Amino acid sequence: MVGAGVAARLSDAATPPHQHHPLPHTSSVDPDVNGFDPSLVLRDFDWGRTRRLAGGRTLREWELVASDKEIEIVAGVKYAAWTYNGRVPGPTLRAREGDLLRIRFINAGTHPHTIHFHGIHPAVMDGTPGVGEEAGGGLVDVGEEFTYEFEARPFGLHLYHCHASPLAEHIAKGLYGAFVVDPPQGRPAADELVMVQNAFDPNFDEDNEVYAVNTVAFHFMYRPIRVKRGQLVRIYLVNIVELDPINSFHVHGNFFHRFPTGTSLEPSEYTDTVIQGQGQRDVLELRFPYTGRYMFHAHKSEFAALGWMGLFEVVE
Repeated sequence: MVGAGVAARLSDAATPPHQHHPLPHTSSVDPDVNGFDPSLVLRDFDWGRTRRLAGGRTLREWELVASDKEIEIVAGVKYAAWTYNGRVPGPTLRAREGDLLRIRFINAGTHPHTIHFHGIHPAVMDGTPGVGEEAGGGLVDVGEEFTYEFEARPFGLHLYHCHASPLAEHIAKGLYGAFVVDPPQGRPAADELVMVQNAFDPNFDEDNEVYAVNTVAFHFMYRPIRVKRGQLVRIYLVNIVELDPINSFHVHGNFFHRFPTGTSLEPSEYTDTVIQGQGQRDVLELRFPYTGRYMFHAHKSEFAALGWMGLFEVVE
């Protein structure tokens, strides 16, 4: 009944944009259905296959495969996604500033795709249609592949996504992921969490009906994020929501230090709410001085009602 109710609401073409009723939910999505678990995505950092080059430099290598896959984004609602390595978001790639990165991209989907990395790199490695085709880059056709190679810089929190046209569709369908570059000296030890704010338009009316962190709406209400009291928690927060110009993150009962894009080791502010535009990223650091459960959510109440809310569970 819950699934039918959600599906009926999503198919109501008479509903004006952004005047939605809250999504009904009485259970979470079984991670086995999707083949990935939003709770595991939180702490899943992929350092790639590594080897030392002549001169001492580290080479990191990955393989990313674009493919079509149906996923469940809220109980009872399926979505025809485009994925990197069968998950949304794609793997969180991680390196240290100065490492040489090599990413073999294989397009096993049904549309031409690319990978565009935020950061500093040569034009041929930009993953943009019309740029680099003479070297096999640019738009990668179905069944084709291309290897991106560049130096990891600058340090900070970046992202990668498909840059094929129409851009909003290729991103909104699920082709994106976080990309973390550590500073040479590293950061203080912390419990590190990757939280990718995303949204979905299941009825393809160019208006999002489902909002989430790490893809599944309300997941962290049913499976709170467990952290330890007094321990430094570092959140890598990425806003990859298309079709909405801004998003936000608010944590209850606490404040955090904000490091915009993570490219400075000095925080810009101490706050409990951060506003992000499309593609914007922040590194947030905080400690929970008390045990208990604390809510986090988008500070736009509609986004929260449509799935973007969860809980931290602080334990000794």
